[in-house]
Amino acid sequence: MKVHGQCHCGELVYEAEVDPAQASICHCKDCQILTGTAYRVSVPAKAEDFRILNGVPKIYVKTAESGNPRAQAFCATCGTPIYASDVKHPAQFNLRTGPLAERAQLKPRRQIWCGSALDWVQDLSGMEMRQKS
Repeated sequence: MKVHGQCHCGELVYEAEVDPAQASICHCKDCQILTGTAYRVSVPAKAEDFRILNGVPKIYVKTAESGNPRAQAFCATCGTPIYASDVKHPAQFNLRTGPLAERAQLKPRRQIWCGSALDWVQDLSGMEMRQKS
């Protein structure tokens, strides 16, 4: 599936080919902190299937809970997270689904690092729902 991404301010624009069945949720503490929320949703794209069409992402290197250093790419202007990858030789880019135009079609099929999951994220069905604040 071809996907198209753009940061919030429009400075970074990119596209990729992804397998929607590979979309996943990560509950690790790093993802909670880096997103400012309970988890992160990503979909992998092979390096040869990912193209930045405009702009240059800022890279922050973080050693993950796994012990691996990971490049965290984001827009230096608006802060939108774009992807994570291996620092030196990325074979794939884990694209953050939020900035992707096709995010509604990328329903996660698995969850990882569930030991760090916040207990309330598994059932949101009882919460009040509003269309507008």
